Amino acid sequence: MSDIFTRVDGYIFTRVDGYIDALFAPPDPALDFALAEARRAGLPEIQVSAGQGKLLYLLAKLTGARRMLEIGALGGYSTVWLARALPDGGRLVTLEVDPAHARVATASLQHAGLAARTEVVVGPALATLPGVRERADAPFDLVFLDADKVNYLAYLAEIMKVVRGGTLILADNVIRKGAVLDPPPDDPSAIAARAFNAALAADPRLESIVVQQVGVKGHDGLAIARVK
Repeated sequence: MSDIFTRVDGYIFTRVDGYIDALFAPPDPALDFALAEARRAGLPEIQVSAGQGKLLYLLAKLTGARRMLEIGALGGYSTVWLARALPDGGRLVTLEVDPAHARVATASLQHAGLAARTEVVVGPALATLPGVRERADAPFDLVFLDADKVNYLAYLAEIMKVVRGGTLILADNVIRKGAVLDPPPDDPSAIAARAFNAALAADPRLESIVVQQVGVKGHDGLAIARVK
């Protein structure tokens, strides 16, 4: 059965992703620029897919988010998707630990015409989040977490200090190709993702779900939580 699934996973799911992207997330100059700049700079190709970016955009639109926080900018691809969902006067703050990655993200946001409504903060997120919290004039309406998995629980604790009732919290890569079912002892990311998922489920302040995702990015999942 696993051989059959692997064959289907590598063929049908990828083709269907291409079909969906062609219909709902076709090539776009600003997004293509962000991908090209990331590749030119040698960044790891671990950004969300086009379809996943469109999903982030729609979730942001559906919540009417005016203030967004992203933890893990990478080259700014997901940042462009999210920032495009902002209404007039909206603001997005994105945190990135690697200065080289932050430079690419900044260039991508400038090229997309989104520099005025975004801020790229450089440094370890757990160190920069307190400053972001102090400068914020209101809680964030949407938070997207897509950074190092081993710190997801620590990030969640900090995130809960900058949200309000109704805030949407999204966290990427929480299924880890199914490794969360029984994380190997040498896979700290899967161990952390499993603990993070359990924390979401147990937190009385949140109502949450994890959605499995399969396609060009393989087998993973997106956690979706709403602050009560």
